[in-house]
Amino acid sequence: MTTRIVRSAIILSAACVIASGCGGGDSDKTGSDKTGSAKTEVKEVPKSDIPELTFESFDPAKVEDLGSGYLKDFVRTPENNPWTREKAELGRHLYFDKRLSKDGTIACATCHDPAKGWTDQAPVSTGINGQKGGRSAPTVINRVFSTLQFWDGREPNLEGQAVGPIHNPIEMGETHDGVVAKLGKIAGYKPLFQAAFGDETVTIERVGQAIASFERTVVAYDSPWDRSKRDPKKWPLSAAAARGEKVFLDQNKGRCGLCHSGQSFTDEDFHNIGVGMDDHATADQHLGRGAITKNAKDNGAYKTPTLRNITETGPYMHDGSVKTLEEVVDFYVKGGAENPKYPLDEKMKKLTLTDQEKSDLVEFMKALTGRVTTVKIPMPVQ
Repeated sequence: MTTRIVRSAIILSAACVIASGCGGGDSDKTGSDKTGSAKTEVKEVPKSDIPELTFESFDPAKVEDLGSGYLKDFVRTPENNPWTREKAELGRHLYFDKRLSKDGTIACATCHDPAKGWTDQAPVSTGINGQKGGRSAPTVINRVFSTLQFWDGREPNLEGQAVGPIHNPIEMGETHDGVVAKLGKIAGYKPLFQAAFGDETVTIERVGQAIASFERTVVAYDSPWDRSKRDPKKWPLSAAAARGEKVFLDQNKGRCGLCHSGQSFTDEDFHNIGVGMDDHATADQHLGRGAITKNAKDNGAYKTPTLRNITETGPYMHDGSVKTLEEVVDFYVKGGAENPKYPLDEKMKKLTLTDQEKSDLVEFMKALTGRVTTVKIPMPVQ
């Protein structure tokens, strides 16, 4: 089957490329150019010791081999949907199939595009008929380690997340019954469902299980930070990124690690940091987790996003209101956005950071961007 390959780009600062070993290729040797001027010596960067991760080679039982500190005990798959390659393969086709939408214009990949950090790099997503949603599309990266889904955690797992947009009138605008009927009429899907589930029956539950199985193969790995942890002498962080890591972890400085913790740099929890709360007239539209739990203490709280490959997933925050990482840092420095009606999370404090510390913090976050599973985008099933 004809396919095209998309690899997520590694976006790193020049300093990081030189000092962290993110780049490759030959470097200039010390000597003189034609004018007689001495050339600057550039240290050759050691190539990565981690093989390329592809959709075909992915195995959730082997995430520890990626050299990124991942633990297989943190892989999240429901008991009723154990991961299999056959289900993931069916899910790969479904994920890129625009026929899951009412008018055939929107696929899962439209808002979660592998060429755009597995998001759409837009403040809010655009659905059928050009309709705009109210939230930024979270990245699919590292969902294999994730628990509650969506910014407000309304779905307990990826299976629910995968089919939710299908019947959302703003997103894909189809019905679950409509999708099942469509897929049942496409001959090419029959052997894929057979291989994945043992028979050709199409159900919306199976559609969700297959897409979720595919999404679990999308993992970020081998960032400059990962390499520095594997061998700090061979792949040291840039001086700025190393200083930034200290600011990040210091509870009297950046305090970032209080929420952006663990192997994916997220505590998988929900916090009110004040996004959307500075405009008191519209604050009630940003209840987030509180709208799901109906608990007042959760009002304004949204899920902590992963910082893996953060340079590729802007703009930032649940409403896409912050354009750059520098602006993200400034938002936290001022202590978020206060609203007496919805008290901020107790971890939110005004920060005292120098311009150098803020810059270093951004460089550290850039060093969390690495390689991502290589996925072949299939032609539509016929």
